[in-house]
Amino acid sequence: MENSKKFTIDIAGTPLVIETGVLALQAAGAVTVSYGDSTVFTAVTKTDTPREGIDFFPLQCEYREKFYAAGKFPGGFFKREARPTSKEILTARMCDRPIRPLFPDGYYNDVQVNTTLFQTDCTRDADFLAVNAASAALHISDVPFMGPIGCVRIGRVDGDWVINPTHEQRAKRDIDLLYAGIRGKFLMMEGSAAEISDEDFIAALKRAHEEVEKIIDLQIEMRRSLGLPDKEIVDIPQPADKMDFMRAERGADLAEALLIKGKLERQSKVSEIKADLLKKVSEKWPEVDEVGFVHLFDALEIETVRNNVLERGLRIDGRGQHEVRPLSAQVGIFPRLHGSAIFSRGETQSFATVTLGTKKDAQELDSVTGGPASTRFMLHYNFPPYCTGEVGRLGSTGRREIGHGALAERSIAEVLPDDFPYSIRVVSEIMGSNGSSSMASICNGCLALMDAGVPLKRTVAGISVGLFTNADQSKKVLVTDILGAEDHCGDMDFKVGGTRKGITGFQVDLKLRGLTWDLVEGAIKAAHDARLKIIDFMETVLPAPRQELNKYAPRIETVKIPVDKIGALIGPGGAHIREITETTGTQIDIEEDGTVSIFATSAESMAAAKKEVSALTAEAEVGMIYEGVVTGTKDFGAFVEILPGKEGLCHISELSDRRIPSVDTVCKVGDKIRVKCIGIDERGRIKLSRKEAMQEADAAAN
Repeated sequence: MENSKKFTIDIAGTPLVIETGVLALQAAGAVTVSYGDSTVFTAVTKTDTPREGIDFFPLQCEYREKFYAAGKFPGGFFKREARPTSKEILTARMCDRPIRPLFPDGYYNDVQVNTTLFQTDCTRDADFLAVNAASAALHISDVPFMGPIGCVRIGRVDGDWVINPTHEQRAKRDIDLLYAGIRGKFLMMEGSAAEISDEDFIAALKRAHEEVEKIIDLQIEMRRSLGLPDKEIVDIPQPADKMDFMRAERGADLAEALLIKGKLERQSKVSEIKADLLKKVSEKWPEVDEVGFVHLFDALEIETVRNNVLERGLRIDGRGQHEVRPLSAQVGIFPRLHGSAIFSRGETQSFATVTLGTKKDAQELDSVTGGPASTRFMLHYNFPPYCTGEVGRLGSTGRREIGHGALAERSIAEVLPDDFPYSIRVVSEIMGSNGSSSMASICNGCLALMDAGVPLKRTVAGISVGLFTNADQSKKVLVTDILGAEDHCGDMDFKVGGTRKGITGFQVDLKLRGLTWDLVEGAIKAAHDARLKIIDFMETVLPAPRQELNKYAPRIETVKIPVDKIGALIGPGGAHIREITETTGTQIDIEEDGTVSIFATSAESMAAAKKEVSALTAEAEVGMIYEGVVTGTKDFGAFVEILPGKEGLCHISELSDRRIPSVDTVCKVGDKIRVKCIGIDERGRIKLSRKEAMQEADAAAN
């Protein structure tokens, strides 16, 4: 179009195109970003002033995938997109995390970043495009954003790094990493890996950063080509006079209160100091309202925690720099659950359960951009208000819960057995929270799975590493196993899950505006060391998966039938398979290759179902004796159904060991008789003998 301005760069052999000046011209910034035939659109808007009483930065990131992007209709009665899917929520969180630290301190205007998938070639996910589009729209806007940033996905297939791999390539990768960076620094990562080594993991990050720098350069070129000046952004510090007053009044008391080990006791003492300072500040500066004081006290608390660590070498609970909190665990909590465990790390506690089901219990994935159609492994994370000792509203699953569950799920999925025939659901109920409950969910989910008898390849655990820096970053201290307050007051939440062999899952949240590579490598090393300590402990609780499934879990056995027998087993309109499942109380899954999986909760129902399946799909065998039903009679013999749908002829001469005047003297339609298969001709016709079956029975009796 006439006002369109396009900016293009090659990323891994495919043009990445940013276009602006066409859509949403009333927004503060709007772009489309395309990669191949996939395109996302992002519009950024903001308020001119903060909302009254706001005490946080209200950044809202949204991402939606429209079904028209793939030429599809939405499902459901209304035929339109409704609430966001888990995938859309996770993508929105991916956009939020790398851009959030790049807004100035003290900026409280509402900022909304709305991203929509406009078209997709269904060969790859569009999450990395959404991150780039959010950055580009913010960069050309007048929003005080300290970007731009760039984002790519990287995988390794057959030993080669692949940038922005397709779904087909991702299925064969040993690492699946979404990476975002700022000029010269690490900013965000999320993904999973097949127990990759620390060295290879760092190599993947650095290789991805090479492509990220190109995308950053493209955005800088775009803003300048639009005639917009480079942004000059400064943080808004808290008033020095008020901060000095608060330090003088209760700074020393706050420093000591923040070293109290117990969370609730510490919070109580800090609240007492906070209330006292509010009274004193309000008396000295009546114009300071409660919201203004919240900002002041938060800044003082963050400063104090940092000084305790950086200047005094003291963490909040008195632990050493890389000391993991006390661990405890128990498995087999409730016998009727298929698997269960409790895991505690300090005051963080998870209760995890495992439920095993059939393939019909798998979760369908209605993805617009392609990828797997379903998953048979789910990990759900719940964070009720009582886990922090608070009263709160119980509603629908929150975005944080979805994100934490997805991280734990990715970390454990890499160690699941390749041929386990069950669908698996793990639920992590957080019973106590004081830092890194998502990492506790990895540990406890693993223990619960082993308790259920799921044959995991290796024990997997997770840990979080934090960071404290001073104002000019001349001092930097990494700390392992961060508390909730250390997360709030520190610069980083660097989460890594894995086994003794390597890394399986990862995610990073930063408040700092980028990490240097020495800090990235240091965090990975600290996470590795702590992970091995936790695995050592976990294996004292349960060294390996149980050899047998819980007695209340469904059993599964598989039988192989000829492909041409699938129809006979299913029956007209599913009549045969439905009758088997209803009469035996089992569930049966049938694969296209003739693999039949039978799920049962007792040996009796399993045996009954296997017998019925075998009867419906078996072929007649010469020499076998069958109990059949007479379906018709002729002068020359009787037709006997020996298997479902399989009839043979028992000639009149084979009905008895003596001469009989007619068939009716021996059997009638509907009678059950024992017959032996004595032959199958070239046309598949079955020859039966009642006489030989009787002779074998007499011989066995004698």
